[in-house]
Amino acid sequence: MVMAMMLGAVLLGVAAACAVVLVSRGMTGSHLSRNHVLFFSGAIFITLVVCVHLTPSFSSVSDYVTSVSTVAVFDRRSPCLNLVNRISWAVTPNNSLINFNATKNLSSSFDYYERHWDWPKTQKVKACRIRKFSKPDASRFLNGSWVVIAGDSQARLFTLSLLNLILGPESQRMDSARTALFKRHSNYSISVNEIGMKLDFVWAPYVLNLTHLVADFKDKKSYPGVMVMGAGLWHMLHLNNASDYESVLRTLKGSVVSLFPFSTELASKSPHLFWLGFPVLINGMLNSHDKRQQMSDAVWHAYDRALSESRLLRQTGGPLDLLDIPALTWNCGAHCTYDGMHYDIAIYEAALQIMLNFIIKSRQRH
Repeated sequence: MVMAMMLGAVLLGVAAACAVVLVSRGMTGSHLSRNHVLFFSGAIFITLVVCVHLTPSFSSVSDYVTSVSTVAVFDRRSPCLNLVNRISWAVTPNNSLINFNATKNLSSSFDYYERHWDWPKTQKVKACRIRKFSKPDASRFLNGSWVVIAGDSQARLFTLSLLNLILGPESQRMDSARTALFKRHSNYSISVNEIGMKLDFVWAPYVLNLTHLVADFKDKKSYPGVMVMGAGLWHMLHLNNASDYESVLRTLKGSVVSLFPFSTELASKSPHLFWLGFPVLINGMLNSHDKRQQMSDAVWHAYDRALSESRLLRQTGGPLDLLDIPALTWNCGAHCTYDGMHYDIAIYEAALQIMLNFIIKSRQRH
């Protein structure tokens, strides 16, 4: 930011000098005396110099400089990264369950559908080598990593999808992990010694919890290599104030930026930072009167705008890449959720694969 202001001052100084020369020449052409020319030239020069020094005091100019500076630091996206979130869904009836339901005890139509996803088979996607990664691939990419996933129930489901991929959904370790992970409102940690990966899930339903978590990392001078965050549903339900939500997101952004200063030795470690977006809320399916009243479509859109205007996301000049849960849930549709808020694990498996592609593409850029 300081460098941007200095550059602006230099440019305005050059403009001032040009103005002095041109006006002086014009006055000379008008046959004014030498004393008059010197007087008017000096007055113009002094005025412009004062403007140069006062420029940082004007909020609009200062905000603009900050905006340009922020984008220059964080906006490193490539065309391939812009394609990673573009998932297509195929949601089809599960005929075997529909035809044989004597012992299934299915609770809703949610159970009758199969959900499959993939990237569109376009030349651009093929050229970027965007693909689903297997357990060996994911284990190799996350080898030796410390992964932190923090947030609300969406983050917990994302954690489950990561463990499913690394441990295998049918493994005995996965059974015990699933039980421990879903203890109500609790943290969870696991070490996967085979690949040297440590995974921490931190229950953080409010953005303020996330800010405190980031501050704790800074105090301990201990930083995860991959961090996935997402919170806002509790704020929407219990506080219902989109302006306040934007404010706490801006505070979180400042904490994240101070935690990972890209100009230091931490840059070589390339921390990968992600934000879990809001799921689409289907109001008529929400399971309480308070949720249906507080979490309306209008409120959802206000909170989504607050996220954008907070400039937390890399696409708006911030430090975090978006895992586009809104697009995933919208495209999958009502058959992918049983309560209008929590979606099938396939959503979070897709988000996990998006994250892995982001990590690989980011590493290829350095």
